[in-house]
Order: sequence, then C-alpha cells, then structure tokens
Amino acid sequence: MNYPSPKPKWLAAGRMRRTGIYWLPNAITTAALFAGFYAIVQAMNGRFELAAIGIMVAMVLDGMDGRVARWTHTQSPFGAELDSLSDMVSFGAAPALVLYEYMLKGMGKLGWVAAFLYCACAALRLARFNTNIDIVDKRFFQGLPSPAAAGILAGFIWTLESFRIAPGDWRWAGWGLALFAGLTMVSSVRFWSGKDINLRRSVPFWVIVAFACFLVVLLQVANNLPELLFILFLTYGVSGYVMWLVEFFRPKRDLPPPPPTA
Repeated sequence: MNYPSPKPKWLAAGRMRRTGIYWLPNAITTAALFAGFYAIVQAMNGRFELAAIGIMVAMVLDGMDGRVARWTHTQSPFGAELDSLSDMVSFGAAPALVLYEYMLKGMGKLGWVAAFLYCACAALRLARFNTNIDIVDKRFFQGLPSPAAAGILAGFIWTLESFRIAPGDWRWAGWGLALFAGLTMVSSVRFWSGKDINLRRSVPFWVIVAFACFLVVLLQVANNLPELLFILFLTYGVSGYVMWLVEFFRPKRDLPPPPPTA
C-alpha cells in the first residue's frame, strides 16, 4: 500500500522498533505470571515438584524483565504495575496455595490461617514497596523480598519431593516457614539488595578466595539442586536478622561535641 507523504508516525521504522522492544519486558512479565499460574494448576493436580519448579521459573523471569526494560530504556508505569500484579500471583498466592495443598490442608484452621497470613503479608509487602520505592535506600530491601520468601517455600517443597519424604512428617516445619517468610516480608529488617555491586570495580584477593570456599562448602552440604536452592534462600532470609544483630550490638560512636558559641 502506498501511503501519502508524509508517512504516518506509526509506520516510521524507529517507532515500530521502539514498540517491539517496549513489549519485550512486558512479555517476560506475562511469562512469569503464567509460571505462577502453572504452579497453582500443578498443585491442584497433585504434581508438587512441577509446582515448585514453576515458582522458581517465575523468579528467574521476574529478575529478567526489569533488567531488560532498563537495558532497552523501555520502563513505564504500565510495566511496573503489571510486574507488581504478576509478583502477587507468582510469589504471593501461588506459594501459599501450593504449600497448603501439599502439607497444610490436614492441619485444619491452623493450615489455612498460615497460608493466608503468608499471602496477605506478600500483598502488604508489595504495596509498601510500591509506595516507598523513591524514598528508601536502594542498597537494601525493607523486609524480605517476596521472590526470596517464595523461594524458601518452593525450595522446601522441592527438597521434600526430591528425597521422597512424606509431607505429613514435616507439616509443622512448613507451617513455621510460612509464618517466618510472611512476617519477615512485612518486617522492617533490612536485606541486602545487591544493587550496589559494580562488576568493573576491583576487589581484594581474599574476597574471591572466600567466595570460592563458600561455593565448595555449599556444594558439600547440598547434594542436589533443590536442596542447594532451599539453603541459599533460607540463608538469605536469615541474613537480615544477622545484620540487625550486628548493628544492634555494635558499639555506638560518640558524637563530637558541638562547637563553642561565640
């Protein structure tokens, strides 16, 4: 079709290219939403290992969409809102429902109360994050991030499934993890965000050695991938409290005296 001159704005090559890139991070966010929905469906079908894997896949996709949007300069309020809604499904509703179907169903009211508490805390955590995003320190998260909280529950379920352990024997452990992850999400404990990492900056040699030793110890402790992921997410969930204790017991520096008045 021959268009009159000048051509419509939407036909310009640059506009079409920007529109295509604009949909890329939103497509990744939608894929993360599908992974969370897939986890719920698999839990309803009794395939809990696949449900846990679905939550893990949602975490990987959730970490990609924001970076792709920044790399392509396609951040938008629509993408931020879609990402928040996707997080609520994938890291709020899905882990709570999967854990309830897996081991909390037989606990009566205690089971669904713990599952709902986790889901409600995830919603409160996301709402607080959206309202405080411009006023908090970018180096730290206020409260446990919802993907990490979901990783604790999903890693726990995946580990039990990989070892063929009866979930009924560990239901109280799952109940406690749900409360721990949920309440930690809405706490004021700070967790390191990793956003201040500069890969171009040089680091001391001992940092590389310590990181290598940490990987060796971790691989010796964990025999398979589910156990490894569960230990990593649980360690991160405890790290905020360790940082809080270190700050609490650290000696307070005395402030210098005020200058004498004239």
